[in-house]
Amino acid sequence: MLMPASSEFVTLCQAQVDLLTQSLGAALSVVYVTEEVGEKETKLIPIVAYPEAGVMREEKRSLSLLPTELQGMNPKRRLPAAVGKDGLMLDQWARDEGKGNFLSQQRQIVFPLIHEEVVMGLLVTSRGDRAWNESERSQIEEIAQTIAIACILDQRSQWLEQRFSEQQRLQAQQNDLLHNLLHQLRNPLTALRTFGKLLVKRLGLDEKNREFANNILRESDRIEDLLQQFDRVIDLTDDVNEAPADGFLDNLLTISPVESKVETEKAKNVKQPLLLLPESGLMEIPSLSACSLVKVLDSVLAAAFAIAQERNLTFKAEIPNSLPVIKCDSKALTEVLSNIIDNALKYTPSGGKVFVEIKRKNTGDGKFLGVAVSDNGLGIPKQDLEHLFERGFRGVKEKTEIPGTGLGLAIAKELVQQMQGEIEVFSPAKHPEIKKLGTTFIVWLPEFSE
Repeated sequence: MLMPASSEFVTLCQAQVDLLTQSLGAALSVVYVTEEVGEKETKLIPIVAYPEAGVMREEKRSLSLLPTELQGMNPKRRLPAAVGKDGLMLDQWARDEGKGNFLSQQRQIVFPLIHEEVVMGLLVTSRGDRAWNESERSQIEEIAQTIAIACILDQRSQWLEQRFSEQQRLQAQQNDLLHNLLHQLRNPLTALRTFGKLLVKRLGLDEKNREFANNILRESDRIEDLLQQFDRVIDLTDDVNEAPADGFLDNLLTISPVESKVETEKAKNVKQPLLLLPESGLMEIPSLSACSLVKVLDSVLAAAFAIAQERNLTFKAEIPNSLPVIKCDSKALTEVLSNIIDNALKYTPSGGKVFVEIKRKNTGDGKFLGVAVSDNGLGIPKQDLEHLFERGFRGVKEKTEIPGTGLGLAIAKELVQQMQGEIEVFSPAKHPEIKKLGTTFIVWLPEFSE
């Protein structure tokens, strides 16, 4: 046995021994399990016996119940394996008298507890008044098989619990590290916001650089929002780690298929939270409300213009002053558009062009506004398009020196779907000023209606 037998397994073995005693008239029964005491050494340990007082008093005496050839046994974990000083083998015992995989000595029977050719122990039973008949041997073999299956399930359950506890410990260490990093990030962020506020105060209203200072404040506020969400992620993980492993594993191992189906159906009917961090499930579900697309774009485009200028790119945005309001979450939409525009700026070579424009369409589901982002970069290979929104996928871009994680588009798609919209992608680009290659992304969101 790789791990000590659990109390539940011992109880099951006791029930099987009681069955041998009451139904088959066994006068003496013992269940042994193997225990590894070294890399190559294994010994037999009795865990249940009848009568207990006469058998379990000492381990040496309990082993004397085995056939002579097995008393010095050092069983190997895989068959065939030598099990005695005389070189007797378990598979040889299994062929005795042509009775399958049991060991027989007239009034005493020894069955190996085997699962997938792994010997996990022995079941020994005997009676003094008469030999076992064929039907009784079959029943004892079924009892041995039941104990063997229970043994392997017991080991797997304990292994899962051990793994779960280890994961909790590692997760707790990671959370401590994240708490420390977040605390350290807030200090320079506070300084950055303070410098931004001082710049805004010192720059006149007509100063052309005043808008850059405002952008610094806006982006620092955005970082502060994300840090707060990180805090909530860690707090949620801490709550999960504090849950007792026993209860978690009991639910995992005992839930029936019917209960599983019911829980799945319940989960489908529960609204999922709007995720500003992928798979965090942290934010309470905001009811989607009327949002000004122009206002959201103002903050995103201000940063985009600055990045395009620094990278020697032509950046054109054609946004009408008056647009219908859309149904969305403004923070989530800011993340979506920032990710898509940032990708366009990142993958367009110096001297290239990036365009942002508004689209409209009517469908059976209503009216939609779209934000189209086009670039004249190298485009996206056809084989990459179908995997583009998979988490961690970068395709041919992974072979370039351009940094990335392959998460931006996956996050964007998740957020847009939760806002009842969709994202389309075209390569080559669909823009009149782009003649070949390039890429166009269109984020469609429903117009707001009362």
